[in-house]
Amino acid sequence: MRTEHGDAVGEAAVFYATLVWAMFDRGQEGTLPRLTAQNLADSDRVVTEALSTVAGLADLPPHERVAPALVATQPHIYAKLAELLAEDVKEAAMTLETAQTIVKPTEVVIEAFDAAMTGRRPAERQGTLVVSEKTGRNEPCPCGSGKKYKKCHGEAA
Repeated sequence: MRTEHGDAVGEAAVFYATLVWAMFDRGQEGTLPRLTAQNLADSDRVVTEALSTVAGLADLPPHERVAPALVATQPHIYAKLAELLAEDVKEAAMTLETAQTIVKPTEVVIEAFDAAMTGRRPAERQGTLVVSEKTGRNEPCPCGSGKKYKKCHGEAA
């Protein structure tokens, strides 16, 4: 997007995608899934098809360029997206053209997260990395021998 439309549009797209991630993350317990390229491509197709059913889409302001079927999946996120886009255009934080350009990719990210979290499409599950504490030299050996670690398995280390 940045290559095709310039830095300002690219930064706005990244900013809105990050906002969407944060909105999903806030309501999620645990770690959000990582979106796959296939999930994003499938989400783009779903969003494109849904938007094709909206009459007069090009005549609508960017914050209203949504398909009711998509809004039904995540109504709170779509409402916040509409509010933020309208405010950013009104306050001249972004141009109308920028808002028109980034609204669909932002909807694709919403669809991709929704599909990944509901299991409609796969995503990469991310686990929390657990690092075990190192056994101290004077602690009992974890093998259960009853010896100190330094006199048991610690000698080899």
